[in-house]
Amino acid sequence: MTLYIGREASKLWKRICAETTTEINLLLDNWKYLLAGLIFQYIHGLAARGVHYLHRPGPTLQDLGFFILPELGQDKGYISETVFTCVFLSFLLWTFHPFIFKTKKIYTVLVWCRVLAFLVASQILRIITFYSTQLPGPNYHCREGSKLARLPKPESVLEVLLINFPRGVIYGCGDLIFSSHMIFTLVFVLTYQKYGTQRCIKQLAWLVAIIQSLLIVASRKHYTVDVVVAWYTVNLVVFFIDKKLPELPDRTSGNLPLLLPLSTKDKDSKTKEENQKLLNGNSVDPADWRRRSEVNGKTMEDANGLHADTAMNGA
Repeated sequence: MTLYIGREASKLWKRICAETTTEINLLLDNWKYLLAGLIFQYIHGLAARGVHYLHRPGPTLQDLGFFILPELGQDKGYISETVFTCVFLSFLLWTFHPFIFKTKKIYTVLVWCRVLAFLVASQILRIITFYSTQLPGPNYHCREGSKLARLPKPESVLEVLLINFPRGVIYGCGDLIFSSHMIFTLVFVLTYQKYGTQRCIKQLAWLVAIIQSLLIVASRKHYTVDVVVAWYTVNLVVFFIDKKLPELPDRTSGNLPLLLPLSTKDKDSKTKEENQKLLNGNSVDPADWRRRSEVNGKTMEDANGLHADTAMNGA
């Protein structure tokens, strides 16, 4: 038994080391995209903090979801946050499963590049939307009479840049349309829908996304419109962005295509290199070289035959 555990532990360690080496190489190629995506998460938080200074509390708007769903109350508002935390951590762990399990379909770095691309595109639309119109927040700390509903003018630029993390993120107001929690949840679910392997988990993920939507409205953290807009906006964003990005490489093959299309400069240099090889009599693809050799051979045979026939006719 001890021998078996030691052997399996050795295999696992080798698997982790091999996967780490592969992911580091991918990280060296794509770190700029990851860094840009992470920096934009801060910019998104800064924008949400900024709109809080513009927020003016008022009467809660009429909302169909508020009529249908019973209010959970302030003491049960943690339920929706708990569900969201479970979704986030589950997806995070799944993206790192290639380091542990033998069955691999994704590369962790490349998946997170795609996820961040989806998040950034959705968050840009979100920032434009909630700055266009500020609605009175339905959350308890955003209502009239709450000290957190209005923010005093900042005393310094540093106060704005620090965004009072994490309290400023948790108790924000004004960043309503559309729900940031639903952006993350739907991007994670859609990504697993495409690259996950367990059908039951895919179905469970969609069920959790629906439950998360209902809990957000029941907790009065968002209006129903914020959740509804998130559902169709995020799905459309992922659909169109996914078509623009090249497909992830198959883990069964050793080829790792570039994450993004080649730039014009790279394309020009590659074209010049191919043309130079052609001028030197070499082809870029060995298959093309074989086909060209066969064609040239046939052409030479025909030319030789034609020459022989001409010689015989001349004779």
